[in-house]
Amino acid sequence: MAEKAFKIFVVEDDEWYRRLLVHNLSLNPDYEIQAFATGKACLSKLDEHPDIVTLDYRLPDMKGLEVLKQIKEVNDDIQVILISEQDDIGIVVELLKEGAYDYIVKSRDIKERLLNTVNNIRNRNKLKKEIVSLRQEVKKKYSYQNTIIGNSAAAQQIFELIDRATRTNITVTVTGETGTGKELVAKAIHYNSNRAKKPFVAVNVAAIPKDLIESELFGHEKGAFTGANFRRIGKFEEANEGTLFLDEMAEMDISLQAKLLRALQEKEIIRVGSNAPVKTDCRIIIATNRNLLEEVKLGNFRQDLYYRLYGLPIELSPLRHRGNDVIMLAKHFMQQFCSENKMEAKNLSSDATAKLLAYSFPGNIRELKSIIELAVTLCDHQEITADHIVFGGGHDAMADIATQEMTLREYDIQIVKTFLKKYENNTKLVAEKLDIGVATIYRMLKEDKVSS
Repeated sequence: MAEKAFKIFVVEDDEWYRRLLVHNLSLNPDYEIQAFATGKACLSKLDEHPDIVTLDYRLPDMKGLEVLKQIKEVNDDIQVILISEQDDIGIVVELLKEGAYDYIVKSRDIKERLLNTVNNIRNRNKLKKEIVSLRQEVKKKYSYQNTIIGNSAAAQQIFELIDRATRTNITVTVTGETGTGKELVAKAIHYNSNRAKKPFVAVNVAAIPKDLIESELFGHEKGAFTGANFRRIGKFEEANEGTLFLDEMAEMDISLQAKLLRALQEKEIIRVGSNAPVKTDCRIIIATNRNLLEEVKLGNFRQDLYYRLYGLPIELSPLRHRGNDVIMLAKHFMQQFCSENKMEAKNLSSDATAKLLAYSFPGNIRELKSIIELAVTLCDHQEITADHIVFGGGHDAMADIATQEMTLREYDIQIVKTFLKKYENNTKLVAEKLDIGVATIYRMLKEDKVSS
C-alpha cells in the first residue's frame, strides 16, 4: 500500500507571499499542498485531515489565534506553524501555549526555517505512528490467547485470573515450576492493563549479586560507593507508572526485604548514598518457584513482606498436568519456528504425538519449545516422527514407568525410586516434591527390599 501523502495547508492572504510558500514547500514531491486566503476557507476543509497548517497571524476575516484554537478543537494532531511579521514575544508565548508547534517571523531565511520545521514535524509524526504500531504489536503478542495456549481447565483458569489482574493495580504473585511461563503471564497482565503504555521492567533477583541488588532496585548517587562515578536510577524509577516484575523473589536476601517492604508501603525509594526519598508509582508482580509461606516458616522470608506481596495468586500448572495442551503448544512452537526460519510447514505424526504425551517435561514449556525446535531442525520431510523427538537426557524414566504393567504399589515404589535418583537421594526434597512424608518413603523402600 502506497504511503499516504503528507498534506500541508498554506493560509496566507498576501497572494505573492502565499505563492512563495507554496513554491518552496512544493519542491518536495512527497508534500501535497493546498492554499487558502482566509481562515474560514481553511477551517471548512479540515475534514481532509491535513498534517500541517502554516497560518498567517493576521488574516482579513479572522485572527490567527482564533483559527489556531478552532483547528486544535477539531483535530489536536494537526500541527500549526504561525507565520507573521510580528515579533512580539508576548504574542509568541500565547500562541505556543495554545498549541502552536512553531512561530516563524517573515524574513529572507524563511525558506530554510520553514522546510526544517516541516521536516521535523514529519519525522515526529512517523515516529509517533511507529510507536503506536509497536504498541499494538506488543499488545497482540501478549494477548491472553497468544500467551497462554491451551484448552485445559488449568489454561482457562489462567485466562480468568489474568483478566481479573488487568482490571486493577493489585499486586500479583505468580508461582509455578521453572519453565512454566511466569514472565509471559506478567507481561500479559501489564500489556493488557491501563499501564500498557508505560515501561515493563523485569528483574531477576537471583541473577544479581547480593551487594548490588539494593543499587539495582533503588539506584545510587554519585560517590555512594567505589565505582559509583555518576547518579544512576534504579528499577523502581525506571518502572514508574508501569510494572516492576521481580522474578525469583524467594532468592532476595532477607537484609534487603525490610527496605523493599518500606518502598512498597510508602511508595517511595531512597537511592544508595542519599537521604532524600523519591516517590514512585509502579505495579508489582512477583514470581517464584518456591512456596513463600514455607520460606516464611523457615525464617528465610519476612512475614510482613509476604502478606504485602501476596495480592492475587496465580499458580501455573506444570505441563505434565495439562493433558492435550502439550500438543497444542507443540504445534504452536512448530509453526512459529518454521515461520521465523522460512521453512516449510510441518506436521506431527501419531507416534510423535504419543511420545510427547508420554513424557513428563521436567523443564515444562521451555523444554517443550527446545524439543520442538530441535525436531523441526532434524526433520528433512514434512512430517515430524517419534525419531525426531529427542529429550534432554535422551531417556525419560517416568515415561518408561508409564509403559510398564505393574500394580499400583509397584508404580508408587518406582516413582519414589526415580525421584530419589533424580534428586540425588535427598529424601526430604523428594517428600516435598511428591507431597508425602519422609517416613512413608522409608517404609516403601523397606517393603520393596523385603518383597525382592
